[in-house]
Formats: sequence, structure tokens, C-alpha cells
Amino acid sequence: MENYQFTDRFIDRHIGPSAEEINAMLDVLGEESVDSMISKTIPEKIRLTDEMKLDTPLTEAQLLDELAGIAAKNKVFRSFIGMGYYCTITPSVIRRNILENPGWYTQYTPYQAEISQGRLEALLNFQTMVSDLTSLPLANASLLDEATAAAEAMAMFFSLRKKNKKKAFKFFVADSVFPQTVDVMITRAKPLGIEIVRGNVAEFGYDEDVYGMLLQYPDDSGDIIDYSEVISKAKENEIFVAVATDLMALTMLTPPGEMGADAALGSAQRFGVPMGYGGPHAAFFATREEYKRNVPGRIIGISQDSNGKSALRMALQTREQHIKRERATSNICTAQVLLAIMASMYAVYHGPEGLKNIASRINKLTASLAGGIKKLGYPVLNKNFFDTIRIESGNKTEEIKEKSLNANMNFRYFDNGDIGISLDESSNIDEVKNILALFAEVKGEKLPSDFEIGDSIPAGLIRKSEYLTHPVFNSYFSETEMMRYIKKLERKDLSLTTSMIPLGSCTMKLNAATEMLGITWPEFSSLHPFIPRDQAEGYTELFNRLEEQVKSMTGFSAVSLQPNSGAQGEFTGLMVIRKYQEANGEGERDVCLIPSSAHGTNPASAVMAGSKVVIVKCDDKGNIDINDLRKKAEENSDKLSSLMVTYPSTHGVFEQDIKEICAIIHDNGGQVYMDGANLNAQVGLTNPAVIGADVCHLNLHKTFSIPHGGGGPGMGPIAVASHLAPHLPGHSVVTINGEQAINAVSAAPWGSANVLVISYAYIRMTGAAGLKKASEIAILNANYIKNRLGKYFPVLYTGVKGFVGHEMILDLRGFKAETGIEVEDVAKRLMDYNYHAPTVSFPVPGTLMVEPTESESKAEMDRFCDAMISIYNEISEIADGSLPKDDNPLINAPHTAGSVLKDNWTHPYSRERAAFPLEWIEENKFWPASGRVDNAYGDRNLVCSCLPVSEYEE
Repeated sequence: MENYQFTDRFIDRHIGPSAEEINAMLDVLGEESVDSMISKTIPEKIRLTDEMKLDTPLTEAQLLDELAGIAAKNKVFRSFIGMGYYCTITPSVIRRNILENPGWYTQYTPYQAEISQGRLEALLNFQTMVSDLTSLPLANASLLDEATAAAEAMAMFFSLRKKNKKKAFKFFVADSVFPQTVDVMITRAKPLGIEIVRGNVAEFGYDEDVYGMLLQYPDDSGDIIDYSEVISKAKENEIFVAVATDLMALTMLTPPGEMGADAALGSAQRFGVPMGYGGPHAAFFATREEYKRNVPGRIIGISQDSNGKSALRMALQTREQHIKRERATSNICTAQVLLAIMASMYAVYHGPEGLKNIASRINKLTASLAGGIKKLGYPVLNKNFFDTIRIESGNKTEEIKEKSLNANMNFRYFDNGDIGISLDESSNIDEVKNILALFAEVKGEKLPSDFEIGDSIPAGLIRKSEYLTHPVFNSYFSETEMMRYIKKLERKDLSLTTSMIPLGSCTMKLNAATEMLGITWPEFSSLHPFIPRDQAEGYTELFNRLEEQVKSMTGFSAVSLQPNSGAQGEFTGLMVIRKYQEANGEGERDVCLIPSSAHGTNPASAVMAGSKVVIVKCDDKGNIDINDLRKKAEENSDKLSSLMVTYPSTHGVFEQDIKEICAIIHDNGGQVYMDGANLNAQVGLTNPAVIGADVCHLNLHKTFSIPHGGGGPGMGPIAVASHLAPHLPGHSVVTINGEQAINAVSAAPWGSANVLVISYAYIRMTGAAGLKKASEIAILNANYIKNRLGKYFPVLYTGVKGFVGHEMILDLRGFKAETGIEVEDVAKRLMDYNYHAPTVSFPVPGTLMVEPTESESKAEMDRFCDAMISIYNEISEIADGSLPKDDNPLINAPHTAGSVLKDNWTHPYSRERAAFPLEWIEENKFWPASGRVDNAYGDRNLVCSCLPVSEYEE
């Protein structure tokens, strides 16, 4: 047997099983070594023969020293650039108890509502906050960024437009919209055939071919414009209207909903979420109730549980792309849950009066700045403003820029020489005086001591309606109460702090504390994404190093770090392929082949990229049917754009014929996109280039240790072969890549840059040998669980030699006919055993997809297997009549503390069996916060914001 010895290397802390446990698992499998097992799992013809070229791994202490050196190369200037990004003050109670707390950042997406009630409540607070401030009745639980949210509005309106009208393909975007938003909208519009029309709102002619429009409020120059008349005329002409706005400003301004807008969107970043050189931040999206079936992303709704009590769950759009697939209107899969929770808690912490005070202070300081600037003789071009003024500087722009940089201040510089200055929560009167002193010095004047401060908000646009009246926003103003509220919600959620989360295709692995430390360092967290590049040399170095690491691991030539979710990575990869084909005169190639087993985001992303989806069959063993693939590739050879393939497959198997599959696509003129969802079983063992792919995305929030955060943040960078490199995404504000680049896919040039620190740290400490070992142990752990559970639950797919990859599908469909037990019953019963269910009914209905990851110990995996075997025994008791079909521990699961302790216990099994089915559960019992949630009731009675307390408790 292999002799694994413990050392102080990071990888030995990351790998869950000890040396003894690894050898014990090998014994169970009858394997002499890990390598002998891998040789039976991964086809020999795609195995790597050379080690990846990565630097010698660092210890945790060495990594922190290196990271500090990189961070020191970033210059932390005071940024007044604005454009949707602002300095903010994260309340320490939120930073300490949420952002830096694994009880919050290691949670999974709340598909299992009964053990997600805390996070769901925080997201309901977010929706309520957005709905109140925008005065629109329905808000979702966050999107990726403001630019993406605007593109989603454009797409939603496109799907809602009346088909009998000619106004099918034009969308008006005001000149005053942030440039990075326009950039992303152009990317999203092209494949849908939508024409973006730019222009001055005041001159808009309500063209009969325009189906929708986007306005900015306050706008790109800081102007506050009353859009009521514009929106009214638009409605008369059946034109949908979306308004990009600012939640802080809306505490003082008439909200878009009261102006008649159909949707309002923007970023919640300034509600306590650091800029982080571009992200991650939670975007918001609110709209009218009649559009509830078309809203992108997730919506949290109020329902009731099996005990008749109120309970929350994801409603309507839950995994919409997995259900509708190529008919989906959005591919949003990862939202920004952790950041939305932070923003919602910021509102809870400050309350309506606190927010109004912050906003009023920002506005008064801006008015003071404007008055002083005018006194110095500089024209201020916007009379009405909230926090941003645009200054005409004459021929003084370069001098002002030089002096401001010498004073460690960043202003915005428009193309025509005008200067923009945006103030924020952290601004103060001394800062205003410093700015005025700088402008005075340029003019050769003294600092003005007496100047007029006028009204900056028109009387007709001063907000009169109330907001955030619910008690949750008016109850937790002491830190003690706030801390307890956060902890109360945390205790309702199962996270990795409780037990393993064995979700197939989701890789719920260790997010090591050392990896996480850098994200809150001010040198990384406080930078504006549009600062001069020489102020972000540390980030540039980190990006370059991370890109080289990714190239080594994928075998590809170039990388874009811009896509800020896995689904965005899919879309980006396909858009890069389309751009390459257009550049080669093959723009007619628009057919995308997708296996029937693919993730739902694959066909959704393909349609968003303008492709026609053709489904390829899978055989009885779950592999791609090569004959069907060849037939469809040849039938569409003149139009074939790409194949989207997940490897190892969505069924958890390393397909033997993957190289032949890729060759068939290339022989017929197409490109191969590899979905990197399962890359954690490839790293160091094989790679996308070796199998024959041309592009892949990497889920950094899975393979490379960025936490799931309860459903986001995610990151989905793409790596490409050399022929695709010229077409990687560019950006309209910060110059990256060349003239052949596609337009931006995210608002910020490097997406959610702040969390890239986590993946860099993971790779840097793990090293080439460690990454390979992580892949090996992930596969070993999965096969060990398969060996233990396969005797009770059939494993649906295996490789040719009987091994699975890093995950497996357990078939539970056979139980239903004899016992009535379905997969959902097993999922809910696992909660009583302290476990989150594996992935339910995906990719095969009636199954569980299990993935243990490499960071779980054998002891923890044994506990999970014991729980599953115990549940199997309970099912057997139903089958033999020992437990009735209509009253047993599975169909009544999960059991809450309240249900177990109630006076009248009428079930034919004991209270102890309900709550403590195995002895070891008593040591660390996790109580589900609600009984089984009634999803159908919630969809019939959709409520998506906080109710008055009396109604909520009923």
C-alpha cells in the first residue's frame, strides 16, 4: 500500500482522509494504489504524462507573506469616480458575523428550504428592501451586476413584446447610461438580433420599431431627471421602460415605480459591500407583478410547511434554465447571495432613518462641493444631483489630474475633458475642503470660505412615500441585537460547519481560512475598478500569475478572468467561438450540439449566444451516443458552430471516446466547448486541451475553493486555445485585449476581482502535485461511497471498468412502486440525520447525485453512508409492513423540534427515532427550522416581500 505521511504542507490540511484512511479505502476497493484506481477510471490515452508547470507550493504563512507583498503594490487612493462604484463602510458586525463567517459563506444554494430558512429570510429582506425603495411590487434575490441586470431587462422585455407588432428588434439606450452597462448590453443584444439604439432622451421620437428603453437615474453625469413624461409617452406607444438607479439615492428621490417604470435595476454595492476592484456585488432587479413568470434569476416566496406554519422557499424561477433548457429566457444560475445578504443586513442595521441620514449627508456634502466649485469659477454642468457633479474645467483638466493624483485622489475624466466627482458614505467636510483647495490652487485662488449652497434635488422629485416600514428594518439598532439576529438566522441554515454537503456537480469543498483572509485587506477590497492601471499593479500581478496557473492546468494559451459566474463563462465561451467563426467568414455557423445529459445552463447559454440547439442522445450507460453525434454533426456540417460537452460527464463518468467525439466536431467545421463544472476531477490527471477541446470555463467557486456563499458569488473565467485568444472579452472603460475582442460580458474588466485572491491562494499553496492529489482523492472518495452504498442503491452509471469519476448517481426510482417512497422523501429524511441532500433528480429524475469532494474525511463519509443505509432500512420496514406507507419517518420528514416535542405524538415510531435515528447524531444535532415546505401552495399564493408581522405569523 502507498505510504502517505503527514507533513505541514497545505495540501495535507486540505485533503480530508488521513494516510491510514486512504489506505483503508483502497483496501475496500481492492486497489494497490491510488494510481491503479485512477488508471481504471480515466482513459489512458488522455492521461497527462508531465506534471503541470506551477511554482513550488507555499505554506500558509509563506502565502500570507507573498500575498501581502502583492497587495502592497496596489495604491489605495481615495476614489471619487462613481459610475456605480462607491466607497462604503461595512458595519463590523456584518463583516465579522457574515462575510468572515463560514456559517454563512459555506452554505449551499437554498434548494432544500427546510434547512435554509435563515438565508431565505435574509434574501426576503433584500427583496423587500429593493421593492420598497424602487416602489415596484416584485424583486428578485439578486443578479450578477448592474450591467447584467440591464441586459436581463432588455431580454425580458424582448420575450414580453407583442408578437403581432413590427417593433421587434430595437431597444433604446439613453446616452446617459453608464458605458460599462451599454457594453454588456451590446454583447447580449447581438445574438438575439436586437439593435441597440443610442440617443438623447429629450430627443427620443418613440420609434414604432422600438420595443423597450433603458434610462439612468441619477444618470451618468449625476443629473437627476424627471422621467415621468418620458415613461408616460413610452407606455402610450407600448414601449417597456427600465430604469437603472441607485438605492441610496432612492431614499431621497421619487422612485422609478412611482414614475411608471416597468422595471428598476442597479447595484446594491454601496450598501456595505466593498468595491473589490469590481466585485462581487449584488445587483437588484424589480418589476411589476404581471411579469413574475419572466423575471430572471431567483425569487424567494412565503409558503407554509407541513405543520401549518409560515416557511420560505425559492419560487417560480427556481432552476428555470434546468426546466426550460433551450426555451429558457435566462441562463442565470449563480446569483450573488452572500453579497445580497450583506446589503440587506446593512439596511437592517441602519434602518430607514439611518439610510436617509447617510443619503442626506452625502447630498449636502455634494451640494457644498458644487457651491465651492462654482465660487471658484468652474461651471458645474448639472443643476440637479444627488452625489455626483460634472465640472467643465476648460483647459485645466490635465493640471487637475496631475495634482489630484499627487494628492492620492482619483476623479473621473470624460472624453471631452469634463471632470466628474462622486461623493459617498465615507466622505466628510475635510475631504470636500481638500478637493476645493486643489481646484483653487489650479486657478491660483484661495479656498473659498463663503459660497451659496443651493437645492440640488427638484421639489417635484423629493421622495414622499415611506419605505422599510417592516419591523425587521426597525428593530436591531444595537450591535448586541444585530449580532443576535444574524446568529439566529445562521442557526437555521445547514452549512459545511455542520457536516458534509454531498452535492453532485457542485463541489462543496473546504474553503480554507488562509485563502479567505486577503479579500478583506483594504489593498484588495477598497479599489475602484476604473482607477489608473498603475494603481493596481498588485492586482495585475495576481491576474497574470493566476492566468498562467490556469493555462498550465487547462493546457490552453490564453485566459479571460471577466465572466463572473459559471453560466456567464458558458455564454462567453460560445460568443468567442462565434466571433472567431465570423472573423473567418463563417458567420452562418449557428448550430450547437448538446448532449441530453448536459447542465440546463448549457442549452440556455447556447440560445443566448444565438445558437440553434440540437440535442444529442446518450446511450444506456450515460455516454454520448457517438453514432447520433456523428449523424447530427454531418447533417449540420455547413452550419455547425460548436459542441458543448461536460467532462467527466454530467453522469459522473470519464467517457472513453472523448477524443473521437471532439475529432468528429472538428472534422465537420465546429469548435468544442468543454463545460468545466467537473474540472476538479481533471486537474493534474488530464486537461481540456488534451481531450481536444478549444475552450472551457472554470468554476472557481467549485474546483478552486471560492465558497458558494449560499448561492453566489461565483466566477467562471474561460481558457482558450491560441486561435480563439484574439476574441476574448474587451471592455469599454478599461482597455483590455485587442480590436477583435468581443464586447464585455461583465460590468467590471476582471469580473469579481476581489474573490480571485481566494483561488490564487488555493493554487499557490496546493501546487502541481497537490492539485493532482486533490483530483485523485476526490475520485477515491467517490468510489469508496459507491462501494458502500451500491449494495443498497443502484449506481446508475459507471465507467467501462466499473469505476465512477468524482460523483455518482444513486437510483431511487425502484422504491416508489412498492413503498410509495420517492427521492424527495429521502432528501428530507437526510435532514434528520444532520445532512443536506445530494443533488435531487438531476440529471436523471428520481435519483440522487452524490459528490463527496477531496476535503471530506473517511470518518465523515462513513457517517453519511451510515445515514443512507439507515434510511434504506427504514424503506425496507415500509416494504415489509413494519411501518405504514402513510405514516412513517420518511414521508413526515423533516422533523422539527416543535413537532417532536408536541404533546400529542400519534406516529407509529418514537420521537427518538424521528429526531435521533443514529446514536452519534445526539452529539451535534441540527434541527430543521421548518417542516416540509409546500411549494405548490407558495406558487399559488405568491408573496415575495416581508408581510406585516400579524400576517406573517398566521
